[in-house]
Amino acid sequence: MASNNGSGKSLESWIWDAACSIRGAKDAPKYKDYILPLIFTKRLCDVFDDELNRIAREVGSRMKAFQLAKADHKLVRFYLPLVPDDPEQPVWSVIRKLSDRIGEGVTTHMRAIARENPLLQGIIDRVDFNATTHGQRDLDDDRLSNLIEAISTKRLGLDDVEADIIGKSYEYLIRKFAEGGGQSAGEFYTPPEVGTIMSRVLQPEPGMEIYDPTCGSGGLLIKCEFAMEEAASSPSPRTGERVGVRGQSKQFAPLKLYGQEYIAETWAMANMNMIIHDMEGQIEIGDTFKNPKFRSKGKLRTFDRVVANPMWNQDWFTEADYDNDELDRFPAGAGFPGKSSADWGWVQHMHASLNATGRAAVVLDTGAASRGSGNAGTNKEKTVRQWFVDHDLIESVLYLPENLFYNTTAPGIVLFLNKAKPKERKGKVFLVNASQVFAKGDPKNFIPEAGIQRIADTLIGWTEAEKLSRIVDHAELKKNDYNISPSRYIHTSDAETYRPIAEIVEELKVIEAEARETDEALRKILQQLGVAK
Repeated sequence: MASNNGSGKSLESWIWDAACSIRGAKDAPKYKDYILPLIFTKRLCDVFDDELNRIAREVGSRMKAFQLAKADHKLVRFYLPLVPDDPEQPVWSVIRKLSDRIGEGVTTHMRAIARENPLLQGIIDRVDFNATTHGQRDLDDDRLSNLIEAISTKRLGLDDVEADIIGKSYEYLIRKFAEGGGQSAGEFYTPPEVGTIMSRVLQPEPGMEIYDPTCGSGGLLIKCEFAMEEAASSPSPRTGERVGVRGQSKQFAPLKLYGQEYIAETWAMANMNMIIHDMEGQIEIGDTFKNPKFRSKGKLRTFDRVVANPMWNQDWFTEADYDNDELDRFPAGAGFPGKSSADWGWVQHMHASLNATGRAAVVLDTGAASRGSGNAGTNKEKTVRQWFVDHDLIESVLYLPENLFYNTTAPGIVLFLNKAKPKERKGKVFLVNASQVFAKGDPKNFIPEAGIQRIADTLIGWTEAEKLSRIVDHAELKKNDYNISPSRYIHTSDAETYRPIAEIVEELKVIEAEARETDEALRKILQQLGVAK
């Protein structure tokens, strides 16, 4: 098979072995910022070679092909200013044959490629392969040479790798880095089965615009493209065709993918992931909450679908961040959900980013579905949640199994919004408790394919099933003080009358933070009155 070129190993095994060639599997995640750009560049080199060979067949020689590509960059997808001494040699050989000052040479070549391709600037040229810390090389030339040699054992051109294999293998590598990334993994990676469920339920259609305000490595956007392609793969009128880095012809209009990411290294990872999948889109860098980049005529740009997995319970946004917003993201009656958790702040941003018929799916901490309900007095988070229920924007809520996410053991929920709910679903919310739909894994649990399909089909069809799903009307939600957690309404076994400990612990943390915030506000008021010091 083409995906096994160069050895008997699958591309996924090869790509992980290459990553481990530096210091082994344990330390591989530490070097992802070196490994990902190199594998990405190997793909670019091999595709460029294929394009040169195509031109050479028309003009008679590789030498002439190099000259033509240099004169007119539009002849190729990405122009690489790497010319071997022997034009018959692969372009990658320029990097592979570095023998002295390798780190410096790789950095120089990466920066030269970026200069010729504005789309790659800040993506592959941001890493210094010659960097030092306290006088010691972060990645010495011997290990860098080992990595280059390991990457060199497979060809990643258009004729070598089956459609989507390189992209999916790249995603596999990102997942492997997440497994070893501990707490940091949640900043760039969502478990693939969660993304698959979200994308299938949202049912994106050809040509739609999809947005992720906290896109990490871009996995949720890519899952939406896959879901659309699967649904559109049945015979349909031809709407266009394109061939790019993936080398796959398109028989329908691709999605247009848009994302924003705050962390520079993760932003670069998302761009590489999008390009290597050959997907159409734009990834911006910056703080979405304080400065969303996607705007139109002074207002927030809107999209057909929005997907996101923001960091849970962010506590660094203040009430002023909400009050000073000029984009009408935080409506009266909702607005500031409290200092201790921005979960419902992100939901409001996503709602404001939807067009009139838009739908969204967002992963949140489980406490976001229930915090404040049943407590005496008012609760800001519950107030925002009530606003979304009362405005009939919540279509469904999915309660996930425990220990899926790499940065927490808490289960998490997926909240689905719909700005144009069908008439028969108005005044109701569909709840699914999938806490028992999982298989044990190492280091994390996972949802098997049959479980993914069962959950997605249940959510799409609003199919009620004992110990799994229920349609709940707004009157019952109001009676339960706007608790929308599926675990409150659907018990998965007769004995299960208690919420998971991990969920309770996370909620207690937030309650304690809110209490500290209230105490501090009270202390300041008493100080102003001269009652306290």
